Amino acid sequence: MGLVAACALMLLIAPIGARVRSSEVSAQESSSRQASSQNADEHRLLLYNTHTAERIDIVYRRGDQYIPSALAKLDYFLRDHQTSDVRHFDPRLYDILSDLTLSIGHPGGEIDIVCGYRTPSTNESLRAHTTGVAKNSLHIQAEAIDLRMPGINTLKLRQAALALRRGGVGYYPHSDFIHVDTGRVRQWCFDCPAKLTSGD
Repeated sequence: MGLVAACALMLLIAPIGARVRSSEVSAQESSSRQASSQNADEHRLLLYNTHTAERIDIVYRRGDQYIPSALAKLDYFLRDHQTSDVRHFDPRLYDILSDLTLSIGHPGGEIDIVCGYRTPSTNESLRAHTTGVAKNSLHIQAEAIDLRMPGINTLKLRQAALALRRGGVGYYPHSDFIHVDTGRVRQWCFDCPAKLTSGD
């Protein structure tokens, strides 16, 4: 009788245990799917500052929500390297950078930052010593970034930026960088062959 009771008890326990394990697996799968969905929804940038030799790898947006602490870190990263002054950047610039890496087939690829924020005094100093610097540059408003990507042809990068149609795109082939900004859609090519001045 004791053996029968024990067997009956085991039969009762086995399905319950099976349900628990099944529930645990379902919870794990759900958690895994949620993590995967969050990762797919994360917008990340990997940047290298050519002046300060600093590098940043950061998730700046999740879904439609920009992350304030990440934006603050990016503002500092993109500071005027001559004065260390910081200004809040238009976060739409980061979307342009992220979409650029995607459009050239290198999602999340490292971007070299040639110039971020410039104070009015730094901008004037550049104007005095170099050519191709606008008096009212959008760098002063923290609405522009100059960049290149290691291993990526800069002309190809320019074409990808133009295709986005998300603001201004400048091309500086002799200095090997492009300019992107969140101003009106326009383009220019500094000291370029005529065929590149108005696009390809």
